[in-house]
Amino acid sequence: MKYKNIFLAAAAGMLILSAGAGSAWAYFTTYTEAAGGYAIQLGSQSEVTETLDSWTKHVTVTNDASSGPVYVRAKAFSGGSYPLTYSDSDNRWTLGEEGYYYYSEILLAGEASGPLDIHIDGVPQKVKDGENFNVVVVYESTPVCYREDGTPYADWSMILDNGTTEGGVTE
Repeated sequence: MKYKNIFLAAAAGMLILSAGAGSAWAYFTTYTEAAGGYAIQLGSQSEVTETLDSWTKHVTVTNDASSGPVYVRAKAFSGGSYPLTYSDSDNRWTLGEEGYYYYSEILLAGEASGPLDIHIDGVPQKVKDGENFNVVVVYESTPVCYREDGTPYADWSMILDNGTTEGGVTE
């Protein structure tokens, strides 16, 4: 009889544990879903200004007056028919990674870069009526980061602002 009571107590214990295992199993198989999103404004904006004369686009990037200090970069696309040549008068734009031209100085709030001149090559002397094409300028800004010794650097994986401008060109 003593073994029968022990067996019944063990069976009751197993029944209680197996009831708890069902709850644990249900806990691990539940999930939830979420939808929607919110735009995050990080507080830095830049704006590109373009002018065109003599088949040259003059691109200037301006940091917003309420923004923190940023680094900027830009590049342009025109398709295969008209290659582009980059230059600047004060040597502050340099060719870097991924074909971008990087402005060498930090832009503080409200400051503008020097102009990056993008000359459109191979344009015929006489343009046919209705012939036009686009030169698209892509620009990005990133906040200034600082190393432990205080040296500033740009981390382009933390892009705050990017945009494109598309200008139809006929002259």
